[in-house]
Amino acid sequence: MAKDQKKQPRPKAETPKGFRDYFGAEVTERKSMLDRIAEIYHRHGFEPLETSAVETVEALGKFLPDVDRPNAGVFAWQEEAVPGGGTAGDWLALRYDLTAPLARVAAQYRNDLPSPYRRFAMGPVWRNEKPGPGRFRQFYQCDADTVGSASVAADAEICAMLADALEGVGIDRGDYIVRINNRKVLNGVLEAAEVRADQAEDVLRQIDKFDKVGRDGVLALLTEGRKDDSGAFIDGVGLSVDQAQPVLAFLTSKGDDNAATLANLRAAVGASAIGAEGVDELSQIAGMLAAMGVSEDRAVIDPSIVRGLGYYTGPVFEAELTFEILDEKGRKRQFGSVAGGGRYDGLVERFTGQKVPATGVSIGVDRLLAALRAKGLAGADSQGPVVVTVMDRDRMADYQAMAAELRAAGIRAEVYLGNPKNFGNQLKYADKRGAPVAIIQGGNEAEQGVVQVKDLVLGAKIAAEASLDEWKSQPAQTEVPRADLVAEVRRILS
Repeated sequence: MAKDQKKQPRPKAETPKGFRDYFGAEVTERKSMLDRIAEIYHRHGFEPLETSAVETVEALGKFLPDVDRPNAGVFAWQEEAVPGGGTAGDWLALRYDLTAPLARVAAQYRNDLPSPYRRFAMGPVWRNEKPGPGRFRQFYQCDADTVGSASVAADAEICAMLADALEGVGIDRGDYIVRINNRKVLNGVLEAAEVRADQAEDVLRQIDKFDKVGRDGVLALLTEGRKDDSGAFIDGVGLSVDQAQPVLAFLTSKGDDNAATLANLRAAVGASAIGAEGVDELSQIAGMLAAMGVSEDRAVIDPSIVRGLGYYTGPVFEAELTFEILDEKGRKRQFGSVAGGGRYDGLVERFTGQKVPATGVSIGVDRLLAALRAKGLAGADSQGPVVVTVMDRDRMADYQAMAAELRAAGIRAEVYLGNPKNFGNQLKYADKRGAPVAIIQGGNEAEQGVVQVKDLVLGAKIAAEASLDEWKSQPAQTEVPRADLVAEVRRILS
């Protein structure tokens, strides 16, 4: 048996393609950010919800990219006949997002849950798609939704809560904006432009390019077509120039304030009833945001938000970070979108046959965390532990007692448990752990009742900047009575 085992190839120590591992600081930074968001959501009356990572493919339903192939886009498998398991042949899948599980929960527990039901959910989701740079097959989502309310007050509440959440994680006012639009307004514009049903999807697709190609580019795409940057010709939708005018008026209707924007939108939708309804909803949202103290430098009506209009049925919103960062080539660019959402119908209807209105927002966890890192706002909670070094193997209990005292005082601490023979290796270990302080006590210090407390952060700074004489004077290392250990560590950490 031993011989056969030796012949087997060793497994490769590597993650599957499209997946990655997260280590200490990354996990701590993400948890700290999500905890602060959860605190804001909880303050707004939203309840946390944790659902199973596995759903039935039937429950995922239309949320799958291709329902005819239930394993396309998701990690799916057929249930086998196992004791206590499901019905053999049933398709199960790792959750594709956090919205489909909410639909199932809202239907399954509809007689037990309050209505409207406010919930937030945070956790990993899995997509069986081609990975790429920065695109993984497992990633985190952070959602908040209100199910069961048709009132636009629910949409206003989501927008206000999103602004609060961004500030809660450390994004300053002026560095973000929540932009709000409404699908009904666009429906009214399409009606005013007399766009045929078979043209609507193409019009939406061209409108979505407004940020990239501008007004004239969209006009060309809506009418006869245009050449792209590569010289290739892109066919237009085929609208007349007159038909395109309401669409262009919609895209360029952003005014100096919400009142001006709403007036421009009313002109763009013309006599369309559905368009007027959408403008009225935006007006109500603007009024409620103002009443909640959410000023227009935090959340604003903005018709340029057109992404997702093919999915959402009413108000849509997007949070954008407006500060600049350097890209991979050293060029300045605006950070961009970190969250999006809106109102959508049919959430629970698939299960119950009854329409249940819903609205919600999803924060891009990795995007927002990257923004916090770019602003130097991440990592404050990821400091390593105080490391108690070992100078004498026989006095391990004394070192453990020091670490226990520090922990009892709320200070993260550990004892070095490697080979203590080489003290330099202990300090290298402390450096790898990101330790702010090292505790040193040899036999002489123990007899005198003192300890050496080494400020590793200050020590690193001195090593990089100080003169040789300053470095030799060891200002980063202090000798204190053993009884003052906790107080001295606290002083350094503060």
